[in-house]
Amino acid sequence: MSRSMFFAILASAAALFAAPGATKAEEAKPPMTSETKAMPKPAKSGLLPINGLNYYYAVFGRGEPLLLLHGGLGTTDMFAPILPKLAENRTVIGVDLHGHGRTALGDRALSLEAMGDDMAAIVKALGYDKVDVMGYSLGGGVAFRMAVQHPETVGRLVLVSTGYASDGFYADMRTQQAQVGAAMADMMKDTPMYKSYVAVAPRPQDFPKLLDQLGAHMRKDYDYSADVPKLKMPVMLVFGDSDMYRPEHEIKFYQMLGGGLKDAGWMRENLAQNRLAILPNRTHYDVFFAPELTAVTLPFLNGETKVKTWDEIVSETE
Repeated sequence: MSRSMFFAILASAAALFAAPGATKAEEAKPPMTSETKAMPKPAKSGLLPINGLNYYYAVFGRGEPLLLLHGGLGTTDMFAPILPKLAENRTVIGVDLHGHGRTALGDRALSLEAMGDDMAAIVKALGYDKVDVMGYSLGGGVAFRMAVQHPETVGRLVLVSTGYASDGFYADMRTQQAQVGAAMADMMKDTPMYKSYVAVAPRPQDFPKLLDQLGAHMRKDYDYSADVPKLKMPVMLVFGDSDMYRPEHEIKFYQMLGGGLKDAGWMRENLAQNRLAILPNRTHYDVFFAPELTAVTLPFLNGETKVKTWDEIVSETE
């Protein structure tokens, strides 16, 4: 396998929604740029025994609770550039997903449905009846399943770079995703993904096994379109304008949620409760730490829907 093909496969793996999400090297540890910030210290952290696994969680900030779910082969730490902003007026609950970071790989297969159940159990174990949820890529898939399977636990839902079916990816990405497996482990030892994994994983030797689990899951076809209408809570979809999902898939997802079907009306009388954001100059591999992500999602999460009308703007200038 050529080096370029190897990294293409890693890149393609990042996007997984219902399939697991291995990710590009930058996903587990964002590149050092002006956007990068140190990971804040959690106010509380630990392990929770949930459905046969010991899930690592960390709590940051104060305010209304927000469950934050990372992408494949990453950890909560991948949100370091934006987590301080999220935690300014929120209690942010970061969870390392099954087999990722500080949560050891269990005996069961990786499953979005199972992890969706796990997240609902974690929320209850931490003493919350309902939380807002934001998930990226693999974490978006988990958030989707949590909201479908346990809607009573989810207030508002943000899905970042997340689709509803495997045919939402560009076709060449699906081909590359199918090649992910343990055979790639040695080639990854110089990547930030591997280094960040072994730095915190309870059993670093499980890395090849995790790749096998991810690969097996990624090769599955899926279509959750029948579950999309079950999302009755407010939902926001966020993609980069150069994401791994086909634009028509993104728009179809939004339409299935009731958005983009008609003009909103002069007085916004036809405005759907759900939102779609396409962030310019962003890809699947950098959208999760983009400052624009907090700029568009926090008003939605805070329920800020009021905007000034044209009449109000004109009146202010008179």
